[in-house]
Amino acid sequence: MQTVNHAEVPFLDSVAAGPSAAAGRFLDIDAETFRTHFNRKPFLFRHNLCDHPLFRLAKLAELARTLPPSIVEYNAGKIPVSLPDQDKTPYTGLSAEETVRRIEECCSWMVLKRAEADPECLAVLNRCLDEIEPLSERIEPGMCEREAAIFVTSPGSVTPYHMDKEINFLLQIRGSKTISVFSASDREVLSEVELERHFTGAAIRRNMVFHERYQERATVFELKAGYGIHIPTTDPHWIKNGDAVSVSFSNGFKTRASLRRGMIYNLNGRLRKMGLRPAPYGGGALRDTMKLQVLRAINRAEKWLNIRPAEG
Repeated sequence: MQTVNHAEVPFLDSVAAGPSAAAGRFLDIDAETFRTHFNRKPFLFRHNLCDHPLFRLAKLAELARTLPPSIVEYNAGKIPVSLPDQDKTPYTGLSAEETVRRIEECCSWMVLKRAEADPECLAVLNRCLDEIEPLSERIEPGMCEREAAIFVTSPGSVTPYHMDKEINFLLQIRGSKTISVFSASDREVLSEVELERHFTGAAIRRNMVFHERYQERATVFELKAGYGIHIPTTDPHWIKNGDAVSVSFSNGFKTRASLRRGMIYNLNGRLRKMGLRPAPYGGGALRDTMKLQVLRAINRAEKWLNIRPAEG
């Protein structure tokens, strides 16, 4: 297990300490670190958004009340790291708005998913990703499907072990948290079958089974206000909140390459259900291209026949 602290974060500007001082920018990301780590390894960086009015609790309570219920998710915060069955997640009985207003004491976890539905949040998301895009385009072109999420969590809350399809730049606005990140290429903790299940079917498969032996393979980041972390697509991770209320802002997106990877895992999952043993993603460019052509043909046929993809 490796632990990364803030002293190891390169400065964009020659300043002594503290959050980003890059004039007029929301993010302070070292270009060389980005080049060597983007969508391959997690890394820390600085940001300038701690004082933005969007992230005040009063504003977040208003968003929790006014955003569509389908994009506001909240539950009890004292839950295990391993919680693969999301139907067993405990709840507090509070409303979404009340959860935010009582977040210091109610031991809850909340996420405002697809928060870009709010115009102010969309503006912040776009400004952050507009700063990232010139760097990411050199490595993985075709940024698309931009998404924002705001996490509001009580002291000591846990986010269970899970992975996300999006490439993520998570900004810590208030409080602190410890994030354990695992490599998506580490087959000791993440199998090809788990990846296939994640991309197959209409159901959301976010949480996964966590075994204690995995922890020694983690890179652990201590994240405090004014800093952010880059988490590559499908890198499994779990989070333990610090001893104060935490507010975090997720800037997620996909690229042409990440969409292609997801489509191939989707097809591999379908093939495995048919009793076949598909070659893993990345086994060869020609093979992956042929799989994409097959999947597109299947999708066209299903659309023509009005068949809904089977859930995995």
